[in-house]
Amino acid sequence: MQQRSDGRAPDQIRAINFELNIAPHATGSVLVSMGNTRVICGVTVEESVPRWMKESGSGRMTGGWLTSEYSMLPYSTTSRKPRDISKGRLDGRSSEIQRLIGRSLRAVVDLEKLGPRTMWIDCDVLQADGGTRTAAITGASLAVALACRKLANDKKVEAPPVKKLVAAVSAGVLDGRAIVDLNYEEDKAVTVDFNLVATEDGEFVEVQGSGEESTFAQDELEQMITLARKGIADLISAQRAVLARIMVSPAES
Repeated sequence: MQQRSDGRAPDQIRAINFELNIAPHATGSVLVSMGNTRVICGVTVEESVPRWMKESGSGRMTGGWLTSEYSMLPYSTTSRKPRDISKGRLDGRSSEIQRLIGRSLRAVVDLEKLGPRTMWIDCDVLQADGGTRTAAITGASLAVALACRKLANDKKVEAPPVKKLVAAVSAGVLDGRAIVDLNYEEDKAVTVDFNLVATEDGEFVEVQGSGEESTFAQDELEQMITLARKGIADLISAQRAVLARIMVSPAES
């Protein structure tokens, strides 16, 4: 297969690295690096649930909640990005991404086993070079696994409430060929933008895809899904290797 501008093959993800416990006051934290994209993912746990859960009468009072926040630090891009607080509102992109992170992690955490607690996932982009949302989800998955293990070790839950690992990766069509894990240069140039979130057993959590002032055919969609599934498998393997080194089982019961 033809190589890309950074030397990768079309089906090759960027170099992945996880630095654990980057934030000592968090219940679990990870600095994830995918190529030149770096995101700090921290998990904190509050011993209460949101007011809307208490007032909704939803019948889920024995369970908890998981939510997320996402931001790009001002120096994460080549030109300074003003903080949302300076604009008085969260921008639409950040709101969309933090909701995606929350949905992705709620899909793999047993909220009943979490108990009447709120798990906060904070993802802050330290350096952006494409794929910040996918890196955030992949790093947050590890941070949640660490936080859930700590809850169990502290005897706050009977067993870690995380059910499985989850990861995310981008794909696209560039110069008529499908590629996976786009850097910023590629992300600007692709005619199709695609993101896949999936679990370690290959089940989809979310699929996002759109033409960038273009259309795409079914065979191109299938190529992107194939590459993204391989990319997810590679990311899950990297997550598992880290957890194995520190003797943490993400779905211990």
